[in-house]
Amino acid sequence: MSDSAVWLVREDALPLGQKLAEALGATLYRPWLTPGDSPREQFRRAFHLHRRWVVVMASGIAVRYLDGLPTSKYTDPAVVVLDEAARFAIPLLSGHEGGANALAYEVARLTGAIPAVTTATEALKPLTLGIGCRRGKPVDDIERAVLTALGTRTLAEVREVATIDVKADEIGLLAFCERHGLPLRVIARADVAARGWTGEPSDWVQQNVGVVGVCEPCALIASPRGQLIVPKTAFDGVTVAIVEDRPLTAARHEE
Repeated sequence: MSDSAVWLVREDALPLGQKLAEALGATLYRPWLTPGDSPREQFRRAFHLHRRWVVVMASGIAVRYLDGLPTSKYTDPAVVVLDEAARFAIPLLSGHEGGANALAYEVARLTGAIPAVTTATEALKPLTLGIGCRRGKPVDDIERAVLTALGTRTLAEVREVATIDVKADEIGLLAFCERHGLPLRVIARADVAARGWTGEPSDWVQQNVGVVGVCEPCALIASPRGQLIVPKTAFDGVTVAIVEDRPLTAARHEE
C-alpha cells in the first residue's frame, strides 16, 4: 500500500491523476469504477490507509468528504486539494505538522499550480529567494551565495525559494532546499518571459534559457505583493535576488 494517494471525482481528470500518481508513487482512486458504492463512503474507508492525499476536486466537495474524519493535526493524513485545471494546490489538512504544505509544493512543481499555503508558520516568513545558477553548481556554492545576499538577515526568515522550470531538477539547488527545509517554487519559463522585468538583463541567460533573467522575476512572481530588497547579485555562477512581502494595506496604498 502506497504512502500517497490521488483521489479523482471525475473521469475527465484521469490524465492529470495518472501523471500525479506516477510521479508521487501514489495509489490512484477512481470511484466511478464501482458505481454501486458511494464515492464519499469509498473515500472514508480509504482515508486512513495513506499518509498523503491529493484530492482532485473543488474545495467544497473536499470539505464534505472530510466531514467527521479529522481527529488531530499530529496524526491526520496530509490532504492537498487540487482543482482539475491544476491552478491551485491547497493544503487543506495537516499543513505544517502532517506535511501537506510540502506536498502542495511538490504537486505545484509537477503541475505548474500555485501552492496556496495559509498556515501562520510559513505565511509570516517575509522573504522569498529567487535563485538562478549555472548547471552543476554544488550545494555549498549556492548556500554561500544565498548567505552573502541575505547579509544580516537569516534563512529563518525565508518562506520559499523560487526558480525557473528548467532548473527544477538542479541537484545543488534541490540539495540546498532540502538542507534548510525550504520549499522550491518552480516558475514556468513562459511566465518569467511575460514578467519581462529584471534590473540587469543577462545576455548569457537570454541565449541559454530564453529569458532576460531568472532570480528577480521568479522571486517577484512568487511574491506578487513583495518588494525587491536585494536585486540580482551574482556569486561565481549563482544569482540571488530577495523579495520581501509587504502588508496588503501598504501594497494597495501604492497602487
